[in-house]
Amino acid sequence: MEVKTVSLKDFLTLPVREIYGPEDIKAHIPHREPFLLVDEVRVLEKDRKYIGVHHVNPDEFFFKGHFPGHPVMPGVLVIESMAQAFGGAVMHDLCKDKKLVPLFLSIEQAKFRGMICPGDELEMPIKILRLGRISKIYSEAYVKGKLCTQATLNFVLGDSPHD
Repeated sequence: MEVKTVSLKDFLTLPVREIYGPEDIKAHIPHREPFLLVDEVRVLEKDRKYIGVHHVNPDEFFFKGHFPGHPVMPGVLVIESMAQAFGGAVMHDLCKDKKLVPLFLSIEQAKFRGMICPGDELEMPIKILRLGRISKIYSEAYVKGKLCTQATLNFVLGDSPHD
């Protein structure tokens, strides 16, 4: 039985309570350039609602081969961007005393509905469904208000490989 999800497009118009910039995000997750795929996290409602933002730079490494002459952000990297936005939003509060990283358990009902191209601003509303050692989110990705990607992501907190 397929579960019907509710659109998160209205998150894009909600008031922003706080903004985490690149340095805040890097303090919360281990990803670094060129694989850091989130530039900003907008806090709408702590531990419940966020918007991740990625300014899709024409010089991103993946555009060289995906696809020459018609560059498109790979769908799996859109999903990764959603995951990084989640980590950038909650990992500091979730793991105050221990260096843990959110690792994928599963990706459910992923749908790709539009292309993300160089120069686009990718907005990723995130709704946290469960938060803890095992977390679950539902996220969507929009460009100029058009739904491009949606998925339910499940994570487990694992030890950082660098500690």
